[in-house]
Amino acid sequence: MKRFYTILTILFLLPVTFILAQETEETQSKFALSGSVDAYFRSNLNAPNKGDAAQAPATSFANLSGFSLGMANVIATYEGEKVGFVADLVFGPRGEDAVFGSPLYAGGMAGSSQIVNQLYMYYNVSDAVTFTLGNFNTYLGYEVISPTGNFNYSTSYMFSYGPFSHTGLKADFQLSDNWSLMAAIMNPTDMTEFNFYGSYTFGGQLGYSTDAGGTYLNVLYGDQDGKLDMNILPSFGPSSMGNTFQIDLTAGYDVTETLYLGLNTTYNTTAAGQMYSGTSIQDATGDGYGFYGVAGYLQFATSDKFSLGARGEYFKVFNDGLDGVVGLNTVGDGRVVAGTLSGNIKITDNFTIIPETRLDMMSDNFFINNDYQSSKNLASFLVAGVFSF
Repeated sequence: MKRFYTILTILFLLPVTFILAQETEETQSKFALSGSVDAYFRSNLNAPNKGDAAQAPATSFANLSGFSLGMANVIATYEGEKVGFVADLVFGPRGEDAVFGSPLYAGGMAGSSQIVNQLYMYYNVSDAVTFTLGNFNTYLGYEVISPTGNFNYSTSYMFSYGPFSHTGLKADFQLSDNWSLMAAIMNPTDMTEFNFYGSYTFGGQLGYSTDAGGTYLNVLYGDQDGKLDMNILPSFGPSSMGNTFQIDLTAGYDVTETLYLGLNTTYNTTAAGQMYSGTSIQDATGDGYGFYGVAGYLQFATSDKFSLGARGEYFKVFNDGLDGVVGLNTVGDGRVVAGTLSGNIKITDNFTIIPETRLDMMSDNFFINNDYQSSKNLASFLVAGVFSF
């Protein structure tokens, strides 16, 4: 642990050293305000839409019935010659879902913390090195929290059960015109304001980009809920998870001026951790658990005003890796194949209408159909409006 804190101290001191070496202060700066507003209508085609029986895919956002709110997103940025900050605030159901892991929010005492999606500062040491400190959205995965960054309005299973955000220190290195590298030390995933568990997560990314697109290999490793401690056992409960490892690949390229192809594949596993036997803390036994999947994205622009896009996803849960997400068999395994077809209608440069149909097909019963019988499939339709500024 002493070695860890020594490394952390060095990482903090490195950018400070570079700052002190600067002979001139910043002469130019830029403050900007941007954001988005979104809302939607959603309805199931083969399942109930009202009351406790209302059905929806167990993916993030866009899963409420009828006319529903997304979020209002306000982003304040300050871009100086060397330093800057981002304050990204969210309001509404989509925003609250995005910060679900906030320790204060989870405890019912969040106050303003539940509207902070991102809050970080950065320092450009040089054209090739940037340090970032604070809370920033995840580097894993293909999709993002803001609907302005996604072609489809609903989200994938891989996005929904990967990290949303991280709080910590990261360093970005531009190795060449095409290659980049990122390394980070962070709180447990989605722990935004502070570190409740006292454990840390390590992250990394290797990227290759061209004018046509890019490919990124992402990794994450660390204990997400700390080690049990006899002195503070009530704070942690009778068990804890082991280390989580996730490896993720994303890629996206413009094949032509009108055709775009994207790919995301991920593997996430958590080892057996610890348990309190009643008298002592012992290592838990058993295999690791988690999920993996792959998704392909295709987008075709028929004109400047209309584009059509499809997402196909295969998602598998193993050893009870997730609860209440897909139908599981008796050994805790289950899978889903989901297909989504979306249109993007550009009313103006900053206002888009997104009609979308989606079909989720489970390996085991998970949904309820219109006859209130167990079902493996769910078909749904939505239309969303997304305004950006």
